[in-house]
Amino acid sequence: MNQDLKTYLSTCQACVENALSQRLPSTTVLPLRLHEAMRYSVLNGGKRMRPMLTYATGNVLGISPDELDAIACAVECIHVYSLIHDDLPAMDDDDLRRGKATCHKAFDEATAILAGDGLQAFAFELLAHDATITANAHKRLEMITCLAKASGSQGMVGGQAIDLESVGKMLTLPELENMHIHKTGALIRASVVLATLAKENVDPEAAKKLDNYAKCIGLSFQVKDDILDEESDTQTLGKTQGKDKDNNKPTYPALLGLAGAKQKAQELHEKALENLAHFGDEANLLRELSLYIIQRNH
Repeated sequence: MNQDLKTYLSTCQACVENALSQRLPSTTVLPLRLHEAMRYSVLNGGKRMRPMLTYATGNVLGISPDELDAIACAVECIHVYSLIHDDLPAMDDDDLRRGKATCHKAFDEATAILAGDGLQAFAFELLAHDATITANAHKRLEMITCLAKASGSQGMVGGQAIDLESVGKMLTLPELENMHIHKTGALIRASVVLATLAKENVDPEAAKKLDNYAKCIGLSFQVKDDILDEESDTQTLGKTQGKDKDNNKPTYPALLGLAGAKQKAQELHEKALENLAHFGDEANLLRELSLYIIQRNH
């Protein structure tokens, strides 16, 4: 990984970790166990890829990181809520997440469900009321609408539903891409779009190019996840390796083979870079993030 990018990623991780810790309800506030479960799930590491994309998009548009903290937190809260629920026995039934016991294992199933619910609601509370967001009420409403659509039945939740319905089936490439555009890609796209909404008078063409970039890396992120599920190990991943294959889920390697999946990831990376040709050096972090996504080992 490029040393500048490595430093930037570490800075972003520390930034969003601090912002989340400050904003999440304290474990001294009732209900204690629920708030403990929420903080346990959110403040336990992770790549923080979505907040990084929010901050890096802000860098392109000249937005101060401080103005994006709450937006980055909102996106991460939605992401973590989805992980908590995905890990439940009724869904993917996993015991390990980010190298630690999943929420329902560390606490119990009911508390895990409520922790996910709490984080989902908290994300929208942040967009509606956090004082560090300088956008006007109209822009805040656009942000809330963007995140709601990315999270709901036409986004992440819809993609998860398609995923569950697809177990044991061989999907076509367009069907697999449609599933992941919703399940993984929608929230990654929202991470970028929300940053463009944080600033007044962003050039529509620039916003469109950034959104297209996000669509490409949203898919490449999932392709790489599928590759890692085949090639990596549980300790490196921080979650159970081979789970998708064991559950007979449709994946890119299953459909294209490992070599074909790697080629697909490379093509998506190149397409992402094409959409950034509109920008100068201010978009280098986004360019490097796209490469990092397809080269990462966890």
